[in-house]
Amino acid sequence: MSGHKHIERHIGRFIASRYGNVAEIGAGRNLDAARIIRDTGARIFCTDIRPAPEACDIRYVKDDIFAPDISLYEGLDLIYSIRPAEEMTGALISLARAVDCDLLVYHLGFEGYGDGGEIIDCGVVLHYYYRGQKPSKSVF
Repeated sequence: MSGHKHIERHIGRFIASRYGNVAEIGAGRNLDAARIIRDTGARIFCTDIRPAPEACDIRYVKDDIFAPDISLYEGLDLIYSIRPAEEMTGALISLARAVDCDLLVYHLGFEGYGDGGEIIDCGVVLHYYYRGQKPSKSVF
């Protein structure tokens, strides 16, 4: 991984070191962070409104964040998204609240949503928009 792939490397390592059951929303064809997370033994799947890319080696589910199948996400520790369209952030927050799991978003440039959430620097800037309320989930 070189060039802009350092973003996915930082995000993947950060998530892999803290979470064990994860979903990436709006993954598209860039599965580098998801592979890093998977390769540490964490459970992960990716979603997008488009079908999985050819020769996909990660569980990939077609789902729409604006009308998600909630049952897919129940029991997760974390939902994350890398460079989602700005209008997706509110729906991501709603989904994280509905299933009570953490939500991390890496925005393009200086984008943000609402108050920007809690900022986490893991080598790149992540926005922590929702923290699950399950008392046994103290990861930070």
